[in-house]
Amino acid sequence: MTNVRDSFHSRIGFILAAAGSAIGLGNIWGFPTQAANNGGGAFLFVYLLVTLLLALPALYAEIYIGNQAQKNPVSALGDACSHFSEGIGRKAGIIGLCGAIMMLSFYTIVAGWMLAHTLSSMAELAGMTQASAWLANSSTERNILFTPIFIFLGAAIIHQGVNAGIERWSARLMPILLVMLIGLIIYILQQPGADKGLEVYLIPDFARVTDPELIISAMGQAFFSLSIGVGGMMVYGSYMQKDKDMGKLVLSITALDTGIAFLAGLLIIPALFVAEHAGLDVFQDNQLIGEGQLIFHILPALFDSMGTIGLIVSSGFFLLLSIAALTSTISSTEVPVAYMVEDKGFSRKKATWLVSIIVLCSSGLLIAFFDALFGAVIRVLTTILQPLSCLFYFIVVGWLWKRGNKLRDVSLQKDRKWLALWGNYLRYVCPVLLTVVFVNVAILN
Repeated sequence: MTNVRDSFHSRIGFILAAAGSAIGLGNIWGFPTQAANNGGGAFLFVYLLVTLLLALPALYAEIYIGNQAQKNPVSALGDACSHFSEGIGRKAGIIGLCGAIMMLSFYTIVAGWMLAHTLSSMAELAGMTQASAWLANSSTERNILFTPIFIFLGAAIIHQGVNAGIERWSARLMPILLVMLIGLIIYILQQPGADKGLEVYLIPDFARVTDPELIISAMGQAFFSLSIGVGGMMVYGSYMQKDKDMGKLVLSITALDTGIAFLAGLLIIPALFVAEHAGLDVFQDNQLIGEGQLIFHILPALFDSMGTIGLIVSSGFFLLLSIAALTSTISSTEVPVAYMVEDKGFSRKKATWLVSIIVLCSSGLLIAFFDALFGAVIRVLTTILQPLSCLFYFIVVGWLWKRGNKLRDVSLQKDRKWLALWGNYLRYVCPVLLTVVFVNVAILN
């Protein structure tokens, strides 16, 4: 049976879906934590710089491969590498597909935490104190309940297809996320202590911008923030009309993603200083206490100190994070679904639910052996698999892919000089930059 490929029906639908893929917990959770621990404004300055120099070209390379092939990542990389070795390209695509499953296995657990905290605040407002406490406290039972809920929320959207599911729901969820984020920022900035947080966040200490650890942290965050290296952006690019203003689309996605990360810092870093002003212990030796537990301990304590209005703000904040997590999991789920539909002949519905069951089993394994596996899976994905996948994309675009690759078409470059410059930047500069990042991150870890 021949499957007719679905597609995005509008430019804005593609931008919102791709931005939704990039905008997730890495922006709203990871970026503010990294900024708070690495000099605030200095980190923001370096982050913006490396996003422009490295993350944006990496995003372009991934989307460009998918858009030119009009196929899922496994087939797209196979076609691009056919002159050299189609098998190597397809194997790289399979590795990216496995990376998407790995990302989903831990991401859905964390997303379940966000959903549980949303309901916890609502339960507290309703006077259900015992239920609220159970929802707010981490436990295996809570993970077993909420992880499947989140997996099947994503599946319910994915199985509807690209236009009816991904595009339609991204167009609904992304504006809601933006409105909620701005509303929370306005509220937090009116609280005592927020002005100190603004100063730390917006005024860089340029003496710190050459700190190697800060630079590496900013590079890693920029790379992870844009959700590059697991094929999600490649498959989204394949659903967009070929050669449809790729450069402008990638700039729009990067600008929206970076803007949300900036706004998240504008919310959370002032909130930390509001919490400190309220008497909570937030920093120790200029580092956040608990770091990764920032979202689940420090901010809830701040919200609790605000009384009833704090519970309303808390439910809105965790609902915001739940929406961000959902838009990110959709793209990662689409990677194996597209492969099974196009290469293996599954119906979209069957592929979606089969992938969801695989993710559920993978998440269950992490829940069962949480202490041993959870952190290890995240480290392997973010510090090894994603950087290597993206390095491979640069090598494909710059060196291995010849037939149909406009970035290496000499006849086109005679009339469009910028094409030659951009192609050479992706070919020579980006692999060197990314190799340096990868090596240094490996050393630090």
